[in-house]
Amino acid sequence: MPRTELPVTGQALPERADAARNRRKILDATARLIAEQGPEAVTMNAVAHAAGMGVGTVYRRFGDVSRLLFAVLDDGEQRFQEAFMTGPPPLGPGAPPAERLRAFLHTVAGRIIEQGEIMAAAESASPGARYQSGAYLTMHTHVSMLLREMRPESDPTILAHLLLAPFVPSLFEHLTVECGVTEDQIKAGIDSLLGL
Repeated sequence: MPRTELPVTGQALPERADAARNRRKILDATARLIAEQGPEAVTMNAVAHAAGMGVGTVYRRFGDVSRLLFAVLDDGEQRFQEAFMTGPPPLGPGAPPAERLRAFLHTVAGRIIEQGEIMAAAESASPGARYQSGAYLTMHTHVSMLLREMRPESDPTILAHLLLAPFVPSLFEHLTVECGVTEDQIKAGIDSLLGL
């Protein structure tokens, strides 16, 4: 049976106040390290030191560097999800599915260009983790639902994976850095793929 509810990244059982403070300190320390030294500087020890807490706390909270980097990404992901679930059209509800899909993929492309370095670090720290992350599962479910409306005769689950496959940091880095392709050119390419 197809999924009809979107999982929202970061929504979990309410935390104790001290646990929420520790989580915030760890995420803020990680974001500072990334901003100052790049994602390659993120280690569990470095984050613990920057956050002023024991490394065991960081490990207990996040498990490994990949999960920590994905948590930093998920922090911003929540705002993105709110925009496409409940925000104004065309990204949010109220626009035809093809317009919503276009707006969604354009926004995803922009986010990858903006945050590609940290996304690449998170994915390389744990290959395949992308497909288990709350962010990807939510994107996949959303795209599947739009495709189901647009092409009811197709298998939207597989199509959603195939449509999202090129939205990876390595391709966007290749296009923008090595080939000099602009964000506008990438979005025009997305429109061509969608037949818009």
